Amino acid sequence: MRLAERMDRLGTENAFEAAARARALEATGRDVIHLEIGEPDFDTPANIRAAAQRALDEGWTHYGPAVGLPALREAIAADATARKGFTVHPGRVIVTPGAKPIMFYAIMALVDDGEEVIYPDPGFPIYESMTRFVGGRPVPLPLRMEHGFRLDPDELARLVTPRTRMLILNSPANPTGGVLTREDLERIAAVARERDLIVLADEIYGRILYEGEHVSIAALPGMADRTIVLDGFSKTYAMTGWRLGYAIVPEALVAPISRLIINSVSCTSAFSQVAAVEALTGPQDEVEAMVAEFRARRELIVDGLNSIRGVRCLKPSGAFYVFPDITETGLSGAELADRLLLEAGVSVLAGTAFGDVGWQHIRISYANSRERISAALERMRAVIEPLVV
Repeated sequence: MRLAERMDRLGTENAFEAAARARALEATGRDVIHLEIGEPDFDTPANIRAAAQRALDEGWTHYGPAVGLPALREAIAADATARKGFTVHPGRVIVTPGAKPIMFYAIMALVDDGEEVIYPDPGFPIYESMTRFVGGRPVPLPLRMEHGFRLDPDELARLVTPRTRMLILNSPANPTGGVLTREDLERIAAVARERDLIVLADEIYGRILYEGEHVSIAALPGMADRTIVLDGFSKTYAMTGWRLGYAIVPEALVAPISRLIINSVSCTSAFSQVAAVEALTGPQDEVEAMVAEFRARRELIVDGLNSIRGVRCLKPSGAFYVFPDITETGLSGAELADRLLLEAGVSVLAGTAFGDVGWQHIRISYANSRERISAALERMRAVIEPLVV
C-alpha cells in the first residue's frame, strides 16, 4: 500500500522498540533488567484508583467536553497557580488523553511550512518528529554535559532567525535530568520576548526535583501569553497507562486546539478525569515518598556508574534518568546498548535516540528497584571495563 509522503517525515520513540527487543530476549529465557522505559515502577496511589472505580459506578462513562471536565480544569488551575508561580484561569486549561497530544496540537496549530522550531538536543524525540511531520524545520539546540545539560541562552539567541516560530524547553529534562535555573529562564524569556517566539514548556517532570526550585517560564514577565505549558499525571502520580495530560495555553489557542481535539480524539475519558481531580486534591504523601525513593536510586546509580572504568556520569537534578558519557569505551552509545542487552541482559537506550549530541552516551532510567539497579551495575561493569585500555 502506498503511504502518503508525509509519513516519511514522521519519526518514532525508540524506547518502545528497545523494550520490545528486551521482552523478545526474555521470551527465550534470559533475565533482562529493564532500564529503558521512562515509566515510574510504582502503582497509581490507592485513593486515585478508588476515585476511578467510584466514577465508573456513578456513570462517568460518556462523552465530555472536548477541552475537559470543568471540575478537573478548575483543580488543575488551582494546583498550577499554587505550584507554578502564576495565576491560571480554568478557561485556559485543556485536558488531553496523555501529555504527548499537546506537542502535536501546539505544533500543528502554530507552525507553517518552512518555519523553524528550536528544540533541545538531546531531547524527547517527538519534538523533532512532529516538527518535520507538519512541514516545519527542526533546529537542534545542543545541551552539553560540561554545562550540566542546560542550554546556553547565548547559543539560543544565535540560532534564532526570522523564520523561527517556536522554542521547546524541557525542565527537568528527558533524557538528561538537567534542570534550567531561574537565571537561565530569565535570559531565555528575554530572547523569546525580543524575537517574538512562542514557547512550548514541557514541565511533565516538574515535581520530580531533587534540589533547587522548579521555575515555569510562564511565570516570568510577559511570558504567560506566549507560553504553552505541558504537564500531566503520568510521571507525578504513576499514571502512565491512564493517558492523562493537560496544557495551560494563551487564550487565543483554546478554540484552535479544541477544534484539533474534536477532529482527532473527541475528548478525554470522563472517569479518568474524575480520578485526576482526586490526584490533585487528595493526599500527596505517596508522591513525596516516590520522589524520595527516586532520590535514593539516583545516588546509587550515579555512584555506581562513576565507579565503572570508562564511564562518566553527572548527577541529575530532576526526572529519573542519567545520561552517562561512554567515550572511553571506544563504542558509540548504540553499539554499547546492543552489547549490554545481548551480553549482560541490561536494556538501556542509545543516546542518539534523543539526538546527535548523544552519540557517545546512553540513557538509563532508574525507575526500577535498588536491588535490580545494583545487579545491572555489576553486569554493566563486566561488559564495559574490558573495553577500556
